[in-house]
This record gives sequence, C-alpha cells and structure tokens, in this order.
Amino acid sequence: MSDDQDDQISDTQETDETGEDSLFQAPPIGEQERMVEAILFASSDAMTVAQLNARMPHGSDAAEALVHLVKRYEGRGVRLNKVGDAWAFRTAPDLGFLMQNEQVETRKLSRAAVETLAIIAYHQPVTRAEIEEIRGVSVSRGTVDQLLEMEWIRFGRRKMTPGRPVTFVVTQTFLDHFALENARDLPGLKELRAAGLLDNRLPPSAMPTLVEPDDEPEEDINQSEMFED
Repeated sequence: MSDDQDDQISDTQETDETGEDSLFQAPPIGEQERMVEAILFASSDAMTVAQLNARMPHGSDAAEALVHLVKRYEGRGVRLNKVGDAWAFRTAPDLGFLMQNEQVETRKLSRAAVETLAIIAYHQPVTRAEIEEIRGVSVSRGTVDQLLEMEWIRFGRRKMTPGRPVTFVVTQTFLDHFALENARDLPGLKELRAAGLLDNRLPPSAMPTLVEPDDEPEEDINQSEMFED
C-alpha cells in the first residue's frame, strides 16, 4: 500500500472521530429535543445526560437539546428542572395548590380507621362503646374525627339507654365513594380480609352477614323504640 493510500485512510479515521463525515448523521437538534422530551415524560425517575445520550441515536447531544427544552417550557404549567445531576419534569411551584385535592383523596386510612369504619357500616347505628367491644380496644377520638371530617360517617340518633349514647352511621358520601346503592351491598367478611382491609384479629362476629329485609326477625322490627328521634 502506497504512502498516499495510508494518508487517505488516516484522514478518513480522523473525520469519523470528529463526526464531520460520519456515516451516522445525528438527527436535527429540533428532533433531538423532541426525543429528550419524550424520554423524560415517560420516565418515572429523573435522568442524567449520559442516560439520555445512551437512548438517543448516535451522535446526539442531549445536553444541547436540554438547553432548548428548558427555554421552551419556561412559564408553562410544567417545567424541566435539574435534580442533582439529572433532569425531570415537575409542576410549576406556583401551581402546587392545584394538587392539594389529589393529595387529600389519596391519603391512606389507618388500620384503626378502616376497622372502625367497617364496624359502623355493618352494625349501624352503633355506639362508641359497641365499636370498642367488637374491636377489643378503645377507639381514639382522632380516628372518629378523621372519618367525620371525610364525611364518611355521621352522628345518628341517641340510644334510649342509660346515658343516651350517640350512635354512628355511614353517609351517602361513603356509599357514593364505594359505588354502593345502600349498606346491604357491602362485601362480606372474607372479601374484606382478602383485600387487606380488615385485621384478622377481629372476631368473625364483628362483621355479620347482613340479612335481607324479609329475613329480619320480628323482635328487630320495633328496634326504633331503642332510639331517640
């Protein structure tokens, strides 16, 4: 091979390394910007420039695409923020208040609240003392207050027994939330436990099967006499 041919091969290798005459041309910067946007939008975690480059076509420059993308999202409801060495889309700080309702809706009830709610739903109208007797532990005021605040339970009629204790019943809001027409549509004890909504330490008698109106014993027909209108 001649010296001229060696020089030609050497020049070709150098231009390949610089990317100027590469066989793999990088996409236009506008297309790279769209790629970075798509990757970050679909990712649940923030991503570094190196991670972005690894997913993009050969010769792409994710860092440059990010510069353009940041400018494009300025003043928008969603911003492209740098999180440490990585990048991610985040809600604009001044619009954070719009997420409050979602946060309230998704908060998880404590096990004590779930058990108390289940007992009220299946035994309504029921007093605090009766709830404590079924659970085997005392019911904190905070647990009841939480359910009242969510409007899933309300105060019922007072029982015409010594002390005239107040009772609790579930509300229309509770039925609407769980797509129930009435309390008789509630799932059975086994279904509740299978879903992890009920502690196995509760006795089977805590969640009796609701009887249909035609099957109610006659002595229960006059139970309204036990309550104050």
